[in-house]
Amino acid sequence: MAEGQVYEVAEPTAPLRHAPSPDAPLDTEALKGERVTVYEIEEGWARGKLEADGYAGFLPASASPSSGGSLIDGPGNTSVRSAATLWVGAGPSIKLPPLEGLALGCRLAVARIEAPFAVTAAGGYVPARHLVSIDSHESDFVAVAERFLGAPYLWGGKTSLGLDCSGLLQVALGACGVACPRDSAVQEKALGRALAISPSELRRGDLVFWRRHVAIVRDEASLVHANAFHMAVAFEPTAQAIARIRASGSDVTSMRRLDVMVPSPT
Repeated sequence: MAEGQVYEVAEPTAPLRHAPSPDAPLDTEALKGERVTVYEIEEGWARGKLEADGYAGFLPASASPSSGGSLIDGPGNTSVRSAATLWVGAGPSIKLPPLEGLALGCRLAVARIEAPFAVTAAGGYVPARHLVSIDSHESDFVAVAERFLGAPYLWGGKTSLGLDCSGLLQVALGACGVACPRDSAVQEKALGRALAISPSELRRGDLVFWRRHVAIVRDEASLVHANAFHMAVAFEPTAQAIARIRASGSDVTSMRRLDVMVPSPT
């Protein structure tokens, strides 16, 4: 398997860990439908690399979702993605028990439409209004990030059940079709252009970086970021965040502006 084999994540989320052990640190999460190139499978763990951002590590390898695994053979015929956090039902009724929950950005293969539901290739029923074409993108990544307000902080997380600062930025930009690295240090080097301005001149959609942290500017006075101080995704006054993080030992390392249009909030 030197060249690797392409698999697809079958579970709603799959943990990608630093080592092949359930006790190893969580580096990131792969969402349902994401592709991963696997180079080696041993003792229930797959050593692989995520196609979307090149992140490498170890994922649970069993091909059967019912057995608690996370991968299925080969890329599937995914054509839509979830535009919201949602439940997959067992049938065409909101009263039936859910089969699984999906995070924003999960990819699905749809077999048919039974309005108001879309029926997945696996037989689950999903509200069709919460699915969009893989080729359809949001227009405001800041608004996407703001939807996660109150979501708990989780190192390595990428869903409303828990996410970290760089995961929030990656998910928000990904919903808008903008490729984004996983770690804040790499994001700082790869995204946008550096600004030689004062924090009071920041505008919606700008990014503020510290050592191992990133925040998204909401407006001239506030940020949205997942952070370990609040242990959640929070809105915070920009000046307050800068002063608080400076007091903990880190100054702003850069402020950056992306080459993407961000609508003004209505």
